[in-house]
Amino acid sequence: MSKAVPQTDKFDHKEFLAHVNGLPGVYRMIDRNDKVIYVGKAKNLKKRLASYFRQTGLSTRILSLVNNIKRIEVINTRTESEALLLENDLIKNLNPRYNILFRDDKSYPYICLSNHDFPRLTVFRGKPDKRKGTFYGPFPSAGSVRYTINHVQRLFQLRNCEDSALSNRTRACLQYQIKRCTGPCVGHTDKASYQRQIEQAQLFLEGQSSALIDQQIELMEHHAEALDYEQAAQVRDRIDTLRRITEKQFVTDFHGDIDIIACELRDDFSCIQLFMIRNGTSLGNKPFYNRAKLDTDAPSLIESFIMQHYSNHPAPGEIIVSHDLENLAVLTESLNQLNPARIRITHRVRDKRRHALESAIVNARQALDSYLLSASLLSKRLQNLVEILHLENPPERIECFDISHTMGEATKASCVVFGREGAIKSEYRRYNIKDIEPGDDYAAMRQVLQRRYEKRQAMPEQLPDMILIDGGKGQLGIALEVLEGLNIPTIKPQLRVFGVAKGAERRAGYEDIIDEEMAALNFPLDSPALLLIQQIRDEAHRFAITGHRQARAKARRRSRLEEIPGIGVRKRQMLLNTFGGLQGVQSAGVEELMQIKGINRETAQAIYDSFHG
Repeated sequence: MSKAVPQTDKFDHKEFLAHVNGLPGVYRMIDRNDKVIYVGKAKNLKKRLASYFRQTGLSTRILSLVNNIKRIEVINTRTESEALLLENDLIKNLNPRYNILFRDDKSYPYICLSNHDFPRLTVFRGKPDKRKGTFYGPFPSAGSVRYTINHVQRLFQLRNCEDSALSNRTRACLQYQIKRCTGPCVGHTDKASYQRQIEQAQLFLEGQSSALIDQQIELMEHHAEALDYEQAAQVRDRIDTLRRITEKQFVTDFHGDIDIIACELRDDFSCIQLFMIRNGTSLGNKPFYNRAKLDTDAPSLIESFIMQHYSNHPAPGEIIVSHDLENLAVLTESLNQLNPARIRITHRVRDKRRHALESAIVNARQALDSYLLSASLLSKRLQNLVEILHLENPPERIECFDISHTMGEATKASCVVFGREGAIKSEYRRYNIKDIEPGDDYAAMRQVLQRRYEKRQAMPEQLPDMILIDGGKGQLGIALEVLEGLNIPTIKPQLRVFGVAKGAERRAGYEDIIDEEMAALNFPLDSPALLLIQQIRDEAHRFAITGHRQARAKARRRSRLEEIPGIGVRKRQMLLNTFGGLQGVQSAGVEELMQIKGINRETAQAIYDSFHG
């Protein structure tokens, strides 16, 4: 059942509390713009909501929240566990201003061994499906997956090529040459031998390194007794590599699946470190950073993280946390409703679990130290920017634009966004620049600014406080003209626009900062503000040139094959898959090209001539 107070200018909490019951439930606080600004849960709604309106003892943050309330809506639930689940859903869907949302939208990657005669080793994202293969993970990051796959390929030489390449290849690829694959595509190994490689890789991926090493020792002795010393030496090197990899593990001798969660909270900033152990093997860690918007503590942050994280990702059988949790029983019950297997959450651990938890806590502390160092540095640079430019307040949002092309080809514009805590990469944008004279940077800058800000005329809250233009007075003049035409200075009077031009010597660190009056500002060379502007400009340049290079490479790769008569989409795909990309096609001879189904000598000669003519 939902209740709401009358919509008056001042929230009458006494009248509201008179109609609230003491049952479990969820409450939503809504501001004067009808936006949900906070979502909370309570075992007793009446007591919990009354605590926000005490006469004394409230922090400035709570007072700020209360002063923004226009109305409060409550939803009763049967149990506190149901309230916790509903609160979690509402926070993820509404993203209220005063709640902490742990951003982790991507699914975690797995390693997949496919169900083929010669199974393929690949990275997989999504929900594992036994019909597609055997899955290992999840891993906390793509980097940890690549690290593991690299070792598996080096040790056990499994293929990672596409099925079409396996079926159509006529000669072994580079992976075979560098001993990362045994070459099943061209018959250099049989199914029985490849299956033995698979079984060894599975032992490794399942964390049974000791059993695998024992097995390899027996194999080495067998080769030595047969006087096959070359094979024995190869197995010996494999054993040495396995032992070194095992020694580098974060923890060893665990059984089953365990997650270790450590939280460090300091100066309103928090870091949660998640370490993942699967089949007794550490798969790596991932940090989650946030800034507290209301009064909070480490146990509350861990509880919020557990609910948000494991509602999106499968939970292990055991979760070890760095702090005692007040709502442990409710949290465990709620988590078990989301997962088919029973889950145990614990803080009091001993022996090797205690050592692993202590290591996770140290990692969380060190990660937060590094994060705060970078955040404080940015804060210092922003403050210096305020002093030099005589701003009233540090800019909350800075946007920087750059243009990249090669002799007018594949022109791209970039827009990078920085806030008080650094780069906001989720809001970076690239723009394809079309219908201009090739190489006309002024026209390109005009187009990107027009497209960027004409959509934001009706949304002042999305306009930046500062715009940086990578270029001199010409580009800055274009920017001011576009913004004036869109009436942006009237919509946001405090907006400042600057050009960042290469100095007389065109050396990094000697840039000229040009203001709206086309005057060069005097920034000391060691100024933190100048370093900040350079940092943002460099990021815009990097983002633009990366997009430009990708577009240029795509255009060149497309044109070479698409311009050849008789080569359609299907044949082009077969060529690229069979030869491992455009470079392989370029290296192939006419006879090899003719091995592709549907390509006769005339077409093969045309392909060859297009690269060698």
